[in-house]
Amino acid sequence: MKLRGRSMKYNQSTLDRIEKIIDEAGYIIRYERGNFQSGYCILDQKKVVVLNKFLQTEGRINTLIDLLPLLNLEPAQLSEESQKLYSEITSRTHV
Repeated sequence: MKLRGRSMKYNQSTLDRIEKIIDEAGYIIRYERGNFQSGYCILDQKKVVVLNKFLQTEGRINTLIDLLPLLNLEPAQLSEESQKLYSEITSRTHV
């Protein structure tokens, strides 16, 4: 995946950075076993994101990237580093 001319690495560090965005937005991420249609479930009232625990790192990253625009989050409540990554992710184009 490309983000503004640079390639995103599918590793634990990238996953941690994306999870930090969701955490700073007040959501809890849980990895659970279940029959998830898209690999995730959002419980908005409780601000919980549930992902399929059997997803590998790349699948978790891609699922969270797909989820970010669906979450009700205010970029202003994120740290500067998280705001930058959030902006890159939400404005990304596939090349």
